[in-house]
Formats: sequence, structure tokens, C-alpha cells
Amino acid sequence: MRYGAFGLVEVLGDANAVLVTDQMLKAAEVVYETKDTKCGGHALIFISGSVSAVSAAVESATVDPPCKIFQSAVISNPSEEMVRIVEEFKAR
Repeated sequence: MRYGAFGLVEVLGDANAVLVTDQMLKAAEVVYETKDTKCGGHALIFISGSVSAVSAAVESATVDPPCKIFQSAVISNPSEEMVRIVEEFKAR
């Protein structure tokens, strides 16, 4: 499967992950892919879509955040390996 871009946003807690995901989905035409929970309760949210849509969605979460954002990134034209990593997270 081809992805134009992945967006990643890291927050603390599942409730905050839901808030940020909702904000990004409302901000642009993006698709929720998965969430990966890390040690200490940190949640890493993955979205996908066109580069412009993903950039707008991630920006909406970082410019006017509903909670503390620890990290964010946009990966345009992700490598096959990156796609496999996200697909593995989804399969968990």
C-alpha cells in the first residue's frame, strides 16, 4: 500500500490520544492508522494522507494543542520499511 505521508504525534495518556486524534481528523482529510503505547503511558498516534493534509492535521495539533505534545513529525513518501513498521503496529 502506498502512503503519501505519515503524521506522528506523541502525548501522555490514552484520553489525550483520543483528543489529539479527534482534532487531527477534523482538521484535514486524513486517516487514523494506529496508536502505539510506550513506557510511562506515552501514546504515539499515526495518521496518513496526502503530504499537505497530514501536515495540516499535525500542525493543528501542535499549534493549538488540547494537551501537552511531546513530539510530532510528518514523514513524506515513507519508505517501504517505515510502512512495514506502521503495519506491524496496526497488527498488534
